[in-house]
Amino acid sequence: MSSYKLPEIRTKIDQLDEHIQELITQRAHLAGDVARAKSTEEKTPSFYRPEREAEVLRNVMVRNKGPLPDETFTRIFREIMSSCLALQNPLKIAFLGPEGTYTQAAACKQFGHAAQNIPLQTIGEVFREVEAGTAQYGVVPVENSTEGGVNQTLDCFIKTPLKICGEIDLPVHHHLLSKVTELAKIKRIYSHQQSFAQCYKWLDSHLPSIERITVNSNAEAAQRAANESGAAAIAGQIAAEIYQLQIMASCIEDEVNNTTRFAVLGQQDVPSTGNDKTSLLLASPNKPGALYHLLEPFAENNVSMTRIESRPSRQSIWEYVFFVDVEGHIKDAPIVKSLQTLENHTSLIKHLGSYPRAIP
Repeated sequence: MSSYKLPEIRTKIDQLDEHIQELITQRAHLAGDVARAKSTEEKTPSFYRPEREAEVLRNVMVRNKGPLPDETFTRIFREIMSSCLALQNPLKIAFLGPEGTYTQAAACKQFGHAAQNIPLQTIGEVFREVEAGTAQYGVVPVENSTEGGVNQTLDCFIKTPLKICGEIDLPVHHHLLSKVTELAKIKRIYSHQQSFAQCYKWLDSHLPSIERITVNSNAEAAQRAANESGAAAIAGQIAAEIYQLQIMASCIEDEVNNTTRFAVLGQQDVPSTGNDKTSLLLASPNKPGALYHLLEPFAENNVSMTRIESRPSRQSIWEYVFFVDVEGHIKDAPIVKSLQTLENHTSLIKHLGSYPRAIP
């Protein structure tokens, strides 16, 4: 016979809940003290500090002894920090909209639900809103594990003065959404071009002859599917709920580990955390060995490169720029040495940002 007595257990839970609430309230008061201290000590105080937030969340994972997974604890603390930060200075976050996009989900994962989200129609608009100061930060997709870089984002990085302040990894599951009741009644499918590419095997197998129409975002696709007879969309669970669409088929992405990486855009340089990434934009003359000379300094200084991608420079035909991600911070000695060597082989070195690695 069990020695556990349900009323006693519930009483203990109630006591713990009360204590937890008291501690969260104390934390919120301390957040207010931080805001007042920053306003006194800094001319233009920066209330959101990516390096500090990363430190807090990593400490949460170190302390965790179970039974709840790290992801649960980091999500809880993210929301606590989001609410406390809103008491100091509510953040405005621009993202690729409309409501219901994966970019919005990434923004909520990074900034919590207390931040004010600003949905915009294009990736270029997100850059412009942050550049103008209308939004303090922006969230844009950078690359997908299946389809590679998001070209609109990469092209915007060429000219923007903004910095990458953080990165977000978001598992992405695509669903076929519609108001029709049968696949045979679907006449056209709307989606973002990346989503079409990530689901082409399923589409070729199940709906090979149906017209596929590219739009700016998955949420826009869901909007159209909600308003047009015979239309369907490829989008996520949130979009299905917002636009009241039924899920005709679940998880139709071709790769089960489909993940999209997002960048946080801002106007600040982020100090080192000891677990960082650095993003660079490099260009070199179009001559034999150009790419080799771009990569060689990183290898010689034991700097690990996590990504390289090329885009047309738009300055001259057949000239390219290279987007490179490396492990470490721009002020780390190995990266400093690498860039010093690169100066002899490149026509452009642009530091896009150093930032904490994504928190799981």
